[in-house]
Amino acid sequence: MAKRRKKPVTIGNPNDPEGLYVGMQRYLEALRIKNYSERTVENREMYLGSFIEWCAARSLSRPQEITKPILDRYQRHLFHYRRPSGKPLTFSSQAQALTPVRSFFKWLTRTNVLLWNPASEIELPKQEKRLPKYVLTAAEAERVLAQPNVNDAIGLRDRAILETLYSTGIRRMEVIHLCVYDLDAERGTLMVRQGKGKKDRMVPIGEQAVVWIRKYIDEARPQLVVPPDAGTLFLTQEGEEISRERLTQLVRGYVLAADTGKSGSCHLFRHTCATLMLEGGADIRYIQEMLGHVELSTTQIYTQVSIRRLKTVHSLTHPSAKIDKPATAPAKMNGDMRVEGIPPLVADPAKPEPAAELMAALAAEAEQEGG
Repeated sequence: MAKRRKKPVTIGNPNDPEGLYVGMQRYLEALRIKNYSERTVENREMYLGSFIEWCAARSLSRPQEITKPILDRYQRHLFHYRRPSGKPLTFSSQAQALTPVRSFFKWLTRTNVLLWNPASEIELPKQEKRLPKYVLTAAEAERVLAQPNVNDAIGLRDRAILETLYSTGIRRMEVIHLCVYDLDAERGTLMVRQGKGKKDRMVPIGEQAVVWIRKYIDEARPQLVVPPDAGTLFLTQEGEEISRERLTQLVRGYVLAADTGKSGSCHLFRHTCATLMLEGGADIRYIQEMLGHVELSTTQIYTQVSIRRLKTVHSLTHPSAKIDKPATAPAKMNGDMRVEGIPPLVADPAKPEPAAELMAALAAEAEQEGG
């Protein structure tokens, strides 16, 4: 298996127009033409590269040579594969590796490269519904937020990043791609542009996070920006967009420095945001809308939440939404844990609120994101 994020090297004969490698390149081009995100294309290239490398080791170089028994062998290879640490691939990781292979052969059949699809009967491993390993309490989250040295530009930037992750629960790449104009401090909202699935969404952000972001923009960002200013919100010392790996490292460093006995990075705050809002009484469907889980089967039956109602729920249930925290909880919850004064969403009464499914989805998402 290729290491995650590592693009595969050229495998086989790149000049063979009927080879697996050339076929993969055409497939990836077709994905780009269909406006798939570059992240998706890179991931599929990585997993397909691992498959093609496995095939090359067995003298298989063309799609016509791949049969269902061979694909079954590859699936068994994934099951028995061990990482350098000695640990096996999770069933979720095995499914992630097989999905691009199924998609690739489906495309080869649809474009008449193959007369039949040998991958049509591949069954993906049954997914485990695992819960997040670690979730911070409100007090632990505040300890992590207090770690950066806000007396210098980078520390102030890092505090603003942590506050954003904690308050909004947005994904790592969504933080990286934020622009200065995405923050509406007056309305207390943050526009997430081209998030997962290339979908825009507006999410509420608490006053505490807004204060730190404004302080960063006013005091620290001018020291980091390099003309011409592209408008990226969080910048490196070189005035560039932060890389995925760097953001993961700095957040993980602050979590470890807080000495809470828990580990994690960007997704730790995503889990924490969802859990604390649930504990505060927020309806599960509001949280799913906020996190951008619009394609969960459990959310498809619900109407879309307006940003005004979502902002109200966030302000009433998230610990950092208000700077001046009242002595008692401002929101009154009725018997079924909904906030009084906020109309409930229309749902199928036969289906329970899927809190456990939300947590399982977050855990699976964290594994896919690789931190």
